[in-house]
Amino acid sequence: MRSVTRSAMATSVLGQRSCTPASLFAPKSSRQSARTVRSLAQWQARRALRCVATAAGTDVGALQQKFGIPEHVEVTTGQGGLPIVRLTHSCGASAEVYLFGGAVISWKMASGDEVLYTRPDAKFDKSKPISGGIPHCFPQFGPGAIQQHGFARNLDWEIASTSADLQPDERDPQVEIMLTENDYTLAMWPHKFQAVFSVHLHGEELHTDFRVINTGDSAFDFTAALHSYYEVLDIAKARVLGLDGLTYLDKTKDANNPPSQTEERKVVDFTGPVDSVYLDTPGYVELDVGTGAAVAVTSSEWSDVVVWTPWTDMDCYKSFACVENAKYKPVLLQPGQDWRAQTTHAVKDL
Repeated sequence: MRSVTRSAMATSVLGQRSCTPASLFAPKSSRQSARTVRSLAQWQARRALRCVATAAGTDVGALQQKFGIPEHVEVTTGQGGLPIVRLTHSCGASAEVYLFGGAVISWKMASGDEVLYTRPDAKFDKSKPISGGIPHCFPQFGPGAIQQHGFARNLDWEIASTSADLQPDERDPQVEIMLTENDYTLAMWPHKFQAVFSVHLHGEELHTDFRVINTGDSAFDFTAALHSYYEVLDIAKARVLGLDGLTYLDKTKDANNPPSQTEERKVVDFTGPVDSVYLDTPGYVELDVGTGAAVAVTSSEWSDVVVWTPWTDMDCYKSFACVENAKYKPVLLQPGQDWRAQTTHAVKDL
């Protein structure tokens, strides 16, 4: 394992880490100099020589050699032979990120219990986006001028960097992946951009960090979401807490022009189809999964929350609920500007 000290020229795309134990989005600690890093600078220098994930028949072995960190970060193959990055924390928690779609498909507690949900009809052959986990909606959330939920969820992302703390009791494994414009994206959305998604484990917590950079010479706007699927004991027993008093748009009544309402319930339960966009949320929401535990979602700059269940439109509807971080109103970026949003997912006892 190589030990590299980050410098101004050898840093990750997202820069400082999104959290420390003391504060959700605190700056990096002095321990940063003792991290094992495969940096963006190294990635850029070797890009022409590397087998990137966008190529057919990705050389997973080469990616593992360049980005793998023994016991904590592994580049391997997942379902359908698709390349994944598997993160394993010293405590035993794990996460899997598919390069296709840049989606987190698995997040397991140290006990081995899965928190996320992947639908049984999910395809792992690139014929469609992977249905489940935490897929991306970018640069469009929902229907609109381009394809439903944008293109980020059905393209191959590239690994930019990996890292893991060297301290034996605090090995926080991390991967950063990137997506940039290509002929396919430019044909439907004529803008140059860089999307960077960082995933790391802090103990059993799953942390995500999403950044969009305007690398072109003209302004653009976008909407986005992390379409998170969580496993529940039974949708009839699942409940969402932390939304009372908020304004929401009920898309089940009119998807194109949803009426605005005020949430009067202390607890949002599921008794039929739900497709609600809660606006200007305080940055904290809980999903009671019906087992005596809840998934607590704490976010920064994701201003909205989407709650969704297809109900009986899907045979598997009883097994999951979607509680999604979103940016429903368009974000405008001038050339050189960026937007960044961060989320911590944690399991808590109720």
